[in-house]
Amino acid sequence: MTARSDLPPWPDTAPAHGGAVLRRPRTADAEMARELATDPYVPLIGTLPAHASSDEAIAWVERQRARYDDGAGFSFTIVERATGAAVGSCGLWLRELADGRASIGYSLVPSARGRGLATDALLALTAFAWTVPALHRVELRIEPGNTGSLAVAERAGYVREGVLRSHEEIGGRRVDMVILAVVRPSGPGPGHARHRTRSDPYPG
Repeated sequence: MTARSDLPPWPDTAPAHGGAVLRRPRTADAEMARELATDPYVPLIGTLPAHASSDEAIAWVERQRARYDDGAGFSFTIVERATGAAVGSCGLWLRELADGRASIGYSLVPSARGRGLATDALLALTAFAWTVPALHRVELRIEPGNTGSLAVAERAGYVREGVLRSHEEIGGRRVDMVILAVVRPSGPGPGHARHRTRSDPYPG
């Protein structure tokens, strides 16, 4: 794992794109976490318990707050710009920063889906990734049947590169993962396919 001393500082300006703003997690985000825990898939890919209690949700938020200090990377709360409401969580994970690679994970509460916020959050997070000088590649891993998340990734400029067969265990079964990636931009723009550009399982 990357040491905290090797991580870049937190951004002075919150990453944002369209209707989504990314900020540090706060204890008040526990209510968002409780809704996130009602999704049947999210608890399978992280440490947020299904139908989390208030205490369990607070503990999960605290784990997100600790990701940076632990050297894992950046965990952000996704906020809807128009309302200021916390609507999800996303992370830029830098375990392979020394090799110029990172992975991303994101989850949106059920009530906030269908409004483009996941795509906006992914674009904001990817643009932030390119402020890290050592990064040259950002990856996502998504189950083939997760068509919604695949569509989000492709709208954000991620390119499908193949399928990792029987890549990991989720919910007691071995699953394939589609791998998608973007590489460091060679021109302007927040995400232009190759030129800007269940995701990597969110460590929750």
